[in-house]
Amino acid sequence: MADITRRFGWRHLRGAPTAHVRHQRAGRLVHDGPGLSFWYRSLTAALSEVPVDDRELAMTFHARTSDFQDVAVQATVTYRISDPGVAAARLDFSVDPDTGVWRGAPLEQLATLLTETAQQHALDVLARTPPSAALVDGVAAVRDRVAAGLAAEPRLPATGIEVVAVRVVALRPEPEVERALRTPAREQIQQEADRATYERRAVAVERERAIAENELASQIELARREEQLVDQRGTNARREAEEHAAADAVRAEAEATRTVRLAKAEAQAAREVGEARARAQAAWLRVHAEVDVATLHALTGTRLAENLPRIDSVTVSPDVVTGLLARFGAAAGGPSGEPA
Repeated sequence: MADITRRFGWRHLRGAPTAHVRHQRAGRLVHDGPGLSFWYRSLTAALSEVPVDDRELAMTFHARTSDFQDVAVQATVTYRISDPGVAAARLDFSVDPDTGVWRGAPLEQLATLLTETAQQHALDVLARTPPSAALVDGVAAVRDRVAAGLAAEPRLPATGIEVVAVRVVALRPEPEVERALRTPAREQIQQEADRATYERRAVAVERERAIAENELASQIELARREEQLVDQRGTNARREAEEHAAADAVRAEAEATRTVRLAKAEAQAAREVGEARARAQAAWLRVHAEVDVATLHALTGTRLAENLPRIDSVTVSPDVVTGLLARFGAAAGGPSGEPA
């Protein structure tokens, strides 16, 4: 909107660089161009302000696919007024000379024109497209068709409008249709997830089986080695028993040989001792055979005394002394010297 200042019945307009201002007085064009600044009288001036900058027009409309499903289209059209003079002649861009406000709604008319034209071409392309294809490739198809349709629309150049770009933001079906279209994909994703889970479980089971087989093989190998160890221990024990038995046999044989030798030696010694004793006894008898009786009695008494225990004291009663004396007297009084 132009900036207008009042001074003593005159008005001063200062336009923006992006606004094309046309000043007519008495049907004659006085000022024409963007970014102008000039004085004028409000009673004799006819002003128009046409924006020449790029403008974004967001639009949302509904269309139907080939199977009569409702689809919401969100698009944005970028346009600009390339010929302000033509636009000012075809649309009402006049402004109030005192306030600078548009007297009409020219931009709304442009928006309606662009929206209806874009909607017409979008409806045409979506009416022959199924919902699944519209959701997959519909954005590019609708964008290309709307851009081509706007470029070929004769009313836009005739109004001084140039379309810069067309963007289709999204194509959205109704929630029920979108949910129904998502179901196969979700089912497929779920199936893939389940398949991945089953494969992961199968891999885990296979690994557990391999681990169990390895453990079983290890246990079998351990049992086999334990069996070998038991056999080796039995062999060692038998060998040790045999060696002990052989050693015991050798020791017993040596002991028996030593005992036999000892017995023979003892027998030989006993025999020699016996012979020596016999010879000594024979010699002793020969010696005693040549000795008289009194000597023998004396020797006998001596030997007897040697073998008797030690006697510290002897008590002789009067009766024993009397008997002994009687016997000695009788022995001494005999005629032949023999006892009576």
